[in-house]
Amino acid sequence: MSKGKVLVMGSNATRIEIQGGGTGPMGQYLNETVVPMLALVGAGYEVLLATPSGAKPYIDPASDAVQHFGGDEAAYLRGKDFFANDPSTNTGRTLQSVIKEGLDEYDGVFAPGGQGPVVDLMQDPDAGEILRHFHAAGKPTALLCHGPIVSISAMPRATEFRAALIQGDRVKAAELAKGWQYAGYKMTVYSATEEKPIEDNILHGKLYFNMPETLDLAGAETTVGTDFEPHVVVDRELITGQNPRSDHPIAAKLIEALDRASLAS
Repeated sequence: MSKGKVLVMGSNATRIEIQGGGTGPMGQYLNETVVPMLALVGAGYEVLLATPSGAKPYIDPASDAVQHFGGDEAAYLRGKDFFANDPSTNTGRTLQSVIKEGLDEYDGVFAPGGQGPVVDLMQDPDAGEILRHFHAAGKPTALLCHGPIVSISAMPRATEFRAALIQGDRVKAAELAKGWQYAGYKMTVYSATEEKPIEDNILHGKLYFNMPETLDLAGAETTVGTDFEPHVVVDRELITGQNPRSDHPIAAKLIEALDRASLAS
């Protein structure tokens, strides 16, 4: 018997803006998606992957490697098979359809990273509605790597906030962020120094904004740990992980929070 349901918000983005014009290729990270989902299933929870368009997320080729599974070939192949074939990742569900059916049936929400969420989920109104629901209900909310930037979508004017960042207008962005639901929350997110190798070697350009400064500008209290080492921060219902190697730890913290909420209800 299922212990509950967790909604996984995926990204449909495949390219991200870089300074000077143009875009660079990116997507969603495989391990960040499937490791927590598999852990949740193993702990007795149902999972459902939904995206803005209903199409499956584009997996960033940089993440499609055994190294992101601790060098464990069996874990890597199991993760690939789960993403390709499990019913939970192949429903074609949109975030809007999940909202219409009712968010009360979900006990938690999770958003993995890769840079995809920085393009679409960060400013997606449906993602914002979902996060506001879970925030108001105090239900476990886990955001991994670039995923914590999805919390920006809870702002009423998230699209304008993001546009102000790209325009370099930090004063306007700070003004637009007033009233953000997660102001004052302790968080972590992919660091600027972790981002640099991707900017140098994959994007061949700099992003318009980095993740920690953006969350701080919005009103969060952001800290980062050692680059490319696991780091998870828990504050109230919000659980954030810094990087791809935080996949197992954030899953464990999310399951702990879900189990506690289940016992309390």
